[in-house]
Amino acid sequence: MAQEPTSQPTSPPARPAPRLSRDALVAAICGFVVVLMVGAAYAAVPFYNWFCRTTGFNGTTQVAKSAPTAKPLARTIAVRFDSNVAGGLPWKFEPEQTEIQVHIGEVTTVYYTVTNQSARATTGQAAYNVAPLTVGAYFEKINCFCFTEQSFGPGEKREMAVVFYVDPSIVEDHENDSLNSITLSYTFYPVRAEKPVAAGEPDRRARPPG
Repeated sequence: MAQEPTSQPTSPPARPAPRLSRDALVAAICGFVVVLMVGAAYAAVPFYNWFCRTTGFNGTTQVAKSAPTAKPLARTIAVRFDSNVAGGLPWKFEPEQTEIQVHIGEVTTVYYTVTNQSARATTGQAAYNVAPLTVGAYFEKINCFCFTEQSFGPGEKREMAVVFYVDPSIVEDHENDSLNSITLSYTFYPVRAEKPVAAGEPDRRARPPG
């Protein structure tokens, strides 16, 4: 008597992964990427500023900790001074001398005059660079009003000093063999006075670019 074939037990079909779990994973990955991109954007600003200060890129001058120890060189160069005020800041801002001759490596002090022409207290901060842009790596400032915000009372007038020297190593850069003048340029931007920022709140006060 023929036996009927016995049916083999079949495995239950595999269940698809829950959609909710896949969506949560995708959302988590997307969120991580967004956080990473935002963090990179914020990190790029201080990195760019550090890069400019270190290399002199885009005409950014250097900040010297002390005067050079070697004697100044015989070679001289003309340094010109430019001054500008951005809109919204009622200041008169000008150098006391528009051009001087300095020896390379010689520590020099020059003065700018600033007058607040309004009847209210105002605050500004200067952005600065030098031209040609490639000279930024050799222009060393020991002291400068541009390092901090400057506040003036109504009608106040003030002299502000810049102490600098041109690094003697510039003579080793043969791209500057024909260089005979450097222009130091400042632009003052307004810093709006606002009520103190509460703890944990972002500081939205205006800052100069760069």
